[in-house]
Amino acid sequence: MKHILLALLAGTALTLAAERKSFPEHWGHPPQIQTQDYVDLPGGYGKGSSTMRNWINANLQKDKLAQAGNARPAPATKVIYSQDFEKAGLDKLPDGMLVLDGGFAVKQSGGGRLLELPGDPLETFGVLFGPTEKTGLCVRARILGTGKGRRFPVLAVGLGGVGGYKLQVSPAKKALELYRGEEVKASVPYNWQSGEWVTLRFQVRKSKDGEWKAEGKAWPQGAAEPAAWQISFTDTAEPTAGRPSIWGLPFSGTPIQFDDLLVTPAN
Repeated sequence: MKHILLALLAGTALTLAAERKSFPEHWGHPPQIQTQDYVDLPGGYGKGSSTMRNWINANLQKDKLAQAGNARPAPATKVIYSQDFEKAGLDKLPDGMLVLDGGFAVKQSGGGRLLELPGDPLETFGVLFGPTEKTGLCVRARILGTGKGRRFPVLAVGLGGVGGYKLQVSPAKKALELYRGEEVKASVPYNWQSGEWVTLRFQVRKSKDGEWKAEGKAWPQGAAEPAAWQISFTDTAEPTAGRPSIWGLPFSGTPIQFDDLLVTPAN
């Protein structure tokens, strides 16, 4: 009982510290259950727990996307599939999405909804969505993961189904990697930030007869999308048909969150 009381008091103190500056009403209520660490909060909200920091970051990003209008592509770009989970039922998966494994479910987070993968067990889990194609698609998603000590999650988007291509953020390697199946085809340095949303954009297209190109990029919230693809791989083996996907390995034992899934034609 004493430990519970201390945890509640600590959580209350952190919430009060964070609320020196009022949160926008459309964000809803701050999370009631918080970790007992004490960190700087973004947006001029003082100090509080990392739980509060993640909640503020998520809402700031949603506000920024809404204001800038970049949560969706330009009107000239054809949208093949989109899912922001705002109209999805809680504690289940939206229709048309196929769980390969893992306890994926829609959750309420701050002022919006997102898809969450629990922090346990420690396996690689994925969800398929959108159309089945061999090539010619571009998939985009925002993903939030949190490290714990020296343990870090693995975050990825994919094309071509289970055995197809993946664009993967591997924080333990400090790398952005491109896979086909289980084989790493390309790797570049990437500085991932724990507790911050990262956007992954990935496409596979036919570049010429007998040749296909996989291209990817990743950037943190608050940063502009890189103009050029950061990583690429040219394949001479024809891709297999499959659906776009999102993937997570919660190696740090903390949940992984996904939002703003988008599929457009490759360019």
